[in-house]
Amino acid sequence: MNPNAEFDIIVYGATGYTGRLVAEHLAQRYGVGGEVKWAMAGRSAAKLAAVRDEIGAPADTPLVVADAGDPAQLKAMVGRAKAIITTVGPYQLYGSDLVAACAAAGTDYLDLCGEPNWMRQMIDAHDAAAKASGARILFSCGFDSIPFELGVYFNQETAKAKLGGPVPRVKGRVRDMRGGLSGGTAASGAATMAAIQKDPSILAIMMSPFGLTPGFEGPAQPLGNQPEEDPDVGPVAPFMMAVINTKNVHRSNLLMGHAYGKDFIYDEMVMGAPGSGGPGFTDLGSLPGGGPKPGEGPTKEEREAGYYDVLFVGVGADGSKVRTSVKGDKDPGYGSTSKMLAETAIALVHAPDVKGGVWTPGAALQGRLVDRLQQHAGLTFTVE
Repeated sequence: MNPNAEFDIIVYGATGYTGRLVAEHLAQRYGVGGEVKWAMAGRSAAKLAAVRDEIGAPADTPLVVADAGDPAQLKAMVGRAKAIITTVGPYQLYGSDLVAACAAAGTDYLDLCGEPNWMRQMIDAHDAAAKASGARILFSCGFDSIPFELGVYFNQETAKAKLGGPVPRVKGRVRDMRGGLSGGTAASGAATMAAIQKDPSILAIMMSPFGLTPGFEGPAQPLGNQPEEDPDVGPVAPFMMAVINTKNVHRSNLLMGHAYGKDFIYDEMVMGAPGSGGPGFTDLGSLPGGGPKPGEGPTKEEREAGYYDVLFVGVGADGSKVRTSVKGDKDPGYGSTSKMLAETAIALVHAPDVKGGVWTPGAALQGRLVDRLQQHAGLTFTVE
């Protein structure tokens, strides 16, 4: 963390679809001079001012001009904050210089990345520098992958309390969900596909559940690529976000010193048979023209009507089970994600004891983040 910073948090990309929602959450909950000193950043001062007024942020909300393509502007911005929240994606196209600047300066970095190929590049390139500078680099601070990563953490904490220790097997089962994708999500998927075509070696990272745990390879994991019958919940079908969430869960386990064991097995599926009208999360390929354009996304009404409910079944070596759930009160991709990102940044700024390095949110903040998300971000963690 940068101790001499002018701001606790700078929201970079505040004129974009999700960045605007993050700024709106901060403005509504914290004002400008309250618990959190924050600023809005983007390429255009005029656009920033317009968004500030549209979201009802105070007129004295500081505005910072910075362009992803201008390393000097990025460096200047990074020097002014304890933490940078960035919603400027796809991160593999626009994020690398910012991660490098934060790692060098000792400034915390948080994003919404669901691009494992790029995350692995950043881990390899900047983990040592971040450890040296004290910068805490946190990827995937939204719906991918906080409800899943912390959902497993909460399930394991419950297992420790009820069964006397962690369980070697956890199943993530999406019980219900309603929500849409934004253009940013669609663009990230397209960028990852293009990267794989250019460099086929990336495919190995994408396909491996241990793609984000350099130096560690755990046991074979369920593929989760076919509908099947789960004895604990009934019929289940593949879940499109499992490819990123499972990697973050295994990285989290690694970063916590294998708190779940080195033989830990985890998978994610959607409950209900395909076509049964089960949880709806649009597959990118089914959208006309590949989905919305960057900067577009669900309406306020759609965000408010959205929600999600994920069940976690922990299975002990002796077959004993613990069931827990994570629920969110807004659409997963935007309404809930923007609150999770903002509150994770605040939790991190309030956690000076967390050392530098490339973290997952759950491994870095653990129970503190569970508490903060329940108090301020509309999530509920429940033992069932």
